[in-house]
Amino acid sequence: MSKGPISQFITHHYRHFNSAALVDAAKGYEKLLNDGGKMFVTLAGAMSTAELGLSLAEMIRQDKVHGICCTGANLEEDVFNLVAHDYYKRVPNYRDLTPQDEQALLDKHLNRVTDTCIPEGEAMRRIEKAVLEEWVKADKAGERFFPHEFMYKILLGGKLKSEYQIDPKNSWLLAAAEKNLPMFVPGWEDATLGNMFAGHVITGDVKNVHTVRTGIEYMMSLAEWYTTLTAKSPLGFFQIGGGIAGDFPICVVPMLHQDLQRDNVPLWAYFCQISDSTTSYGSYSGAVPNEKITWGKLGIDTPKYIVESDATIVAPLIFAYLLGW
Repeated sequence: MSKGPISQFITHHYRHFNSAALVDAAKGYEKLLNDGGKMFVTLAGAMSTAELGLSLAEMIRQDKVHGICCTGANLEEDVFNLVAHDYYKRVPNYRDLTPQDEQALLDKHLNRVTDTCIPEGEAMRRIEKAVLEEWVKADKAGERFFPHEFMYKILLGGKLKSEYQIDPKNSWLLAAAEKNLPMFVPGWEDATLGNMFAGHVITGDVKNVHTVRTGIEYMMSLAEWYTTLTAKSPLGFFQIGGGIAGDFPICVVPMLHQDLQRDNVPLWAYFCQISDSTTSYGSYSGAVPNEKITWGKLGIDTPKYIVESDATIVAPLIFAYLLGW
């Protein structure tokens, strides 16, 4: 693939330290794909509100992402942005806000994520109405689905289409839904929609708490998907941020080996983490990749990269390189 101006810029100027690590990680990602491998991407933090869909959606459409693990927040916030973008409020001076300023935002039903406020009424409550219909429908039919499957149903059903406020090509979740991309959302219960689901079970709108499938079931699903896919292709791990979005899926390999005794299942074939955590051997997000060897997640020869920088800067640049931009 011929490379465009962004790719040419980073390969010319990014020669040392974290910038060189960025280029090395991008080239390693590209090599894995060129050699017939697949890539698994994890999304932590607030990458959807940071509008990573501007590049990630195209990565999905071009088959450069083959599975995603994300937080419940990233799952829903891409759709919030899709239908309520015009109502978002940017707060560029967020570092200077007083507690009184923060209360004023709350009084306007604006929930702040760094420099961006999500409008509760236009985003959260609008999506709640749409997804509640699906929860109740499944509940009455005695059916059960994963959190991302409910979102796929809403998007593919078209019930929100008239309310889109961004170009739908920039929604990574819509791109994923259109491809029925394998998705895993551990800890969904702590997301806004997870809280809302709990509320609707408490009030009796949804009778069966098991209508939404659980994190344990996600791990079981991931185990079978990983085993099947890696029997045919190497699978890499591209981690944006830390926390449960990264820790949950990477653990599937030692689980397969140690708990299921599937010794023939390969390790992850590539590893990259974008993180602004301070390097620390006592934390997950700050641990260096070599530590994962001792946990049976990576091997001695696994290509390993860590880019210590802001993911909102690094991820779009790596994706741009892979897309040839």
